[in-house]
Amino acid sequence: MGEVDPAHLPALAPPPETRIAEVVFPQQLNHHGTLFGGEALSMMDRAAFVAATRHCRSEAVTIAVDQVDYVAPVRHGEIVEVLATVITTGRTSMTVQVSMVSEELLSGERRLCGTGRFVFVAIDDAGRPIPVPPLPA
Repeated sequence: MGEVDPAHLPALAPPPETRIAEVVFPQQLNHHGTLFGGEALSMMDRAAFVAATRHCRSEAVTIAVDQVDYVAPVRHGEIVEVLATVITTGRTSMTVQVSMVSEELLSGERRLCGTGRFVFVAIDDAGRPIPVPPLPA
């Protein structure tokens, strides 16, 4: 295996947040022609899961969704990007702040479409809660 080009080193650093992006397709739409709320919630939970797991480096499960606010609709063909960041930690739990942004594919116009807070608990192989590391200072 060869050396890593120094230009690629920033990509190998642990990210401070998780970003997941995808295009909205017809099967994800409700009868109004916009992203179904359950699809949005699922995308947000998946991004929050990745952020929580990256933080604790163990299995993690969603135990609560504190709040989800749908701010604006996401339309067919738009890119939806979900950003998730661990904002607090307890002994075995983590709270993850999530933002959902839509982007019009051709114009690049972006708007906030949703926000939420998800709570995860780190677990061992038997499903018992285990300690999580604190946030960096």
